[in-house]
Parts: sequence; C-alpha cells; structure tokens
Amino acid sequence: MHFKLLPIIIAAAAGMTMAFQGAINAALGKIIGLLEATFIVHLVGLVFVVILLFVLQLGGGSLLKVGQVPWYLFLGGILGVAIVYGVVRSIPEIGVAPATTAILVGQILTAAVIDHTGLFGLKQISFAWYRAAGVFLMAGGAFLLLKK
Repeated sequence: MHFKLLPIIIAAAAGMTMAFQGAINAALGKIIGLLEATFIVHLVGLVFVVILLFVLQLGGGSLLKVGQVPWYLFLGGILGVAIVYGVVRSIPEIGVAPATTAILVGQILTAAVIDHTGLFGLKQISFAWYRAAGVFLMAGGAFLLLKK
C-alpha cells in the first residue's frame, strides 16, 4: 500500500479546521442571521486571500489563465456558499459532532463517486468493497451521534 503521510496530516488538519469553522460560523449565524453570516465568512475570506495573493505575493499560479477555465469549474464559489450556509444552519440544531459526521459521510460518498468515475479529469480510483465498508461504518457512527 502506497501511503503518503504529509497529505493525510494536511487533510486531518483541514478537517479539524472545518469543525472549528463550523462552530464559529454557527455562533456568528445565531447573532446576525444565516445568510448574513455566510456573507461575512466569504467577505473575510476574500480579504484574507487578497492579502495572501497581492500583498504577500504567495500565489504560485497565474490569474491570467482564468479565461482558459471551463465554466463549470467556477461553481466552487456557489458550492462554498451552500456549504457554509448548510453548516451554519445545521450545527445549532444538532451539534458540531453530529453535523460534522453527517457532512463527512455525505462528502465521502460523493468523493467515492468522483474517484470511481474520474470526474473532472481526476485520477480514477475504483470503489472497492473495503471502501464501501468504511462508508457504512461512518454512516453508523453518524447515526449513533444523532441518537439522543
């Protein structure tokens, strides 16, 4: 089995960050409203990335290539708004752990389909029985976390 530790650590750190972000965004949403919190989150993110790209010049790509991008690859912005809204909406009602688990189960099921089909030109990775077992176990965990 080929195993790369650094990408796994980075992904785990992103997951930890998502749990904090969800909790923070949900708290913000309780104070100013759901769509308003979604707006503020993206506005602050925009300011941050502007600083990273244009002030600190940390970008390694080229914004000049934006005209070469297929239209559907711009849907990430809309999906980002939907994700933040969904998190802000669900966490106050069911809690951070159950919401994050449900998010992960949905994310993993979708990721498995994308991997299996090689969608968007990504590397095709077959959906083996042990991947299905992993998703099933996570779904069971989500069910147990939602149980009161």
